[in-house]
Amino acid sequence: MFDFVLVPAYDLIRSLSDLTGAALAIVLFTLGVRLLLLPLGIRIARGQRIRMRLAPDVEKLRKRFRQDPVRLSQEVNALYAKEGTSMASGFLLPLAQSPFFMVAYRLFTSAVIAGHPNLLLARGVLGVPLGEHFGAVLAGAGLFSAPGLVFLGLFALLVLAAWVASRRVDEGVPMRRLLMLLPFGTVLAAAVLPLAAGLYLLVTTAWTTTERIVLYPRPA
Repeated sequence: MFDFVLVPAYDLIRSLSDLTGAALAIVLFTLGVRLLLLPLGIRIARGQRIRMRLAPDVEKLRKRFRQDPVRLSQEVNALYAKEGTSMASGFLLPLAQSPFFMVAYRLFTSAVIAGHPNLLLARGVLGVPLGEHFGAVLAGAGLFSAPGLVFLGLFALLVLAAWVASRRVDEGVPMRRLLMLLPFGTVLAAAVLPLAAGLYLLVTTAWTTTERIVLYPRPA
């Protein structure tokens, strides 16, 4: 069902890889996806700044209507609506990314695209095919082989990006410890996905972290 967008994306990355190499082609593709979603990210960040400014007013409403959750929700929603934002706006970006992620997942994991072999996965990064899995490298060449070191380098960069992202979780937010651990899920995902998907995760995670550093304020 995704072939109508999967095939053009596949052709684009194959063409880019002829010019730049496979790794840079994936980086450019991922940056293009995130750049396309940047206006939405800016809008959501603006909403976050508004909600932070309104936090004292929301706290007053919580105290006033603590015995009436329905009324509290109505009052908070009305306050946010007056300022042009909402409680649910933070979920818009993950939802908007979902179709792109599904296309990228198919593109970097499927052996067949529109009935034809996925030749992209045969191309390599530092001699490691984009379709290679970490488990296969461990079973074949070993952890400290050249392919193993490529994966270890990818994992190290993902851990670094996840660590920076975890430090952006503000004090006092609900389930803070869980939110701090979530970015490290990309490392586990990269351990079971092909190398190409791991590169995609690295670039999109780094973009998300940078976007939050630049666009999202930290509480005083």
